[in-house]
Amino acid sequence: MASTIFRSFQTHPFVFHPTTLLRRKNVLFYCTMRSAQTTQAATQEKVNPPQAKVSNLTQNKTLENALKDYEAVIGIETHVQLSTLTKAFCSCPYNYASQPNTSICPICMGLPGALPILNFKVIEAAVKVGLALNCKLALNSKFDRKQYFYADLPKGYQISQFDVPIATGGYIDLDIPVEFGGGHRKFGVTRVHMEEDAGKLMHSDDGSYSQVDLNRAGVPLLEIVSEPDMRNGIEAAEYAAEIQRVVRYLGVSNGNMQEGSLRCDVNVSVRPIGQSQFGTKVEIKNLNSFSNMSRAIDYEISRQVLLHSQGQDKEIVQETRLWEEGTQKTVTMRKKEGLSDYRYFPEPDLPGVFLTQEYVDGIHNSLPELPEMKRRRYEKMGLSMQDVLFLANDMNVAEFFDTTITTGADSKLAANWIMSDIAAFMKNEELTITEVKLSPQELAELIASIKDGTISGKIGKQILFELLAKGGTVKGLIEEKDLVQIVDPAEIEKMVEKVLSENPKQLDQYRGGKTKLQGYFAGQIMKLSKGKANPGILNKILLEKLNAKS
Repeated sequence: MASTIFRSFQTHPFVFHPTTLLRRKNVLFYCTMRSAQTTQAATQEKVNPPQAKVSNLTQNKTLENALKDYEAVIGIETHVQLSTLTKAFCSCPYNYASQPNTSICPICMGLPGALPILNFKVIEAAVKVGLALNCKLALNSKFDRKQYFYADLPKGYQISQFDVPIATGGYIDLDIPVEFGGGHRKFGVTRVHMEEDAGKLMHSDDGSYSQVDLNRAGVPLLEIVSEPDMRNGIEAAEYAAEIQRVVRYLGVSNGNMQEGSLRCDVNVSVRPIGQSQFGTKVEIKNLNSFSNMSRAIDYEISRQVLLHSQGQDKEIVQETRLWEEGTQKTVTMRKKEGLSDYRYFPEPDLPGVFLTQEYVDGIHNSLPELPEMKRRRYEKMGLSMQDVLFLANDMNVAEFFDTTITTGADSKLAANWIMSDIAAFMKNEELTITEVKLSPQELAELIASIKDGTISGKIGKQILFELLAKGGTVKGLIEEKDLVQIVDPAEIEKMVEKVLSENPKQLDQYRGGKTKLQGYFAGQIMKLSKGKANPGILNKILLEKLNAKS
């Protein structure tokens, strides 16, 4: 056996160089892997298939025609990192961006003799997600060992689920934004299973070595596998975004793609329209945003269709490709010769997972209103689909809106304020809705004050921005700044007469046919009233005075 291992090291030479950084109470270390230049060159080599040399104009025309004859088949594997206090099988915490190898122990490092102990919060999260995705739950499931070697997998295997996942056969409902064509979609979910994460490789700039950080090893994940139901980049991106919304609503994950808490691997193939057999599947990785996902998929569809149209479909091979943001292209990462043989077998160090129906029912009854349910409720209020998608997209925004209308505000007016002025303020100040000083109750009070004529809409905006930035109450600001709207016709009439008398030239021009000057006079009167004159009363009196016979 020793000679076999030695021959393996000779075939794939690498040397581990541990660098120990001593601290007072713990040890911080990196595990560095240096590969021989020949091996590195072989693994980094990109094989570019020969392309037919045609002009861009001809190629674009060919592609445009060919796209009509082919359809894409897209499936997504989504890894959701769970927001548990500790890892899946040990008591180590995980904090994003913490110093490398500071949250590790013998269990997550895979040291001999260390035994895993299941974190039951992982099961609770899996049941929540399974129910939210309309899956059938397996009351009896188990963990399995998935065998493969990689430098950041310390045990040489991953604890996962294979033939008996905790949830199967679900679906997800979503709405496509109006700007992308609109419409309702339903996509199947094949399975949801629990597993642990691997570590992370940090590559040097010149590619000569990699350092291993095991902080992430053992962090609990849920893998959600979709049915191949999506047909373009928009549908795939909206599916992934809905998964993100669901896990955030459930509180099982922050779903932040930039932190790796939500990672999507997309499988894309194309086939002639009417053909039932799938084409050759290509996997795309390195997708760190939904917009990148949409663009990467649409590029890959175009690439494959173009090869088909040029008679080069044999050059579409099963491989993993990366999305390059700079070039807006997918590029080859590694080829796949066939299906991986992971040699699964039941995890001997963990018992089976047995759920009672009472336990499942208890979790089901505790689920919050999910994004799809919320969107349908908002639709019944008479809100437009644009309003519905904006409000339901963020759980905190939806909660703010719901509290505002529960306090008595009109739903459409509340939606308008949140989507326009409040959203603009949050964007400019880089704040979330939970960080602004305005409360839902005060927004409802502001809307009521405008509706009953206490203040004008213009003054309402002034008060809004002060409430957002500094807090306070609507009534308090109205009294403090003497902002009560002037609704006395006699008082407004005096202001109208004053402005007209001070602008005789403009008055003559108006009566001579330049009726657009009405806006000029209205602006001067509002300025004189410090924005407090009731616009409706003001315009009525102004028109009477302007059109009166001199």
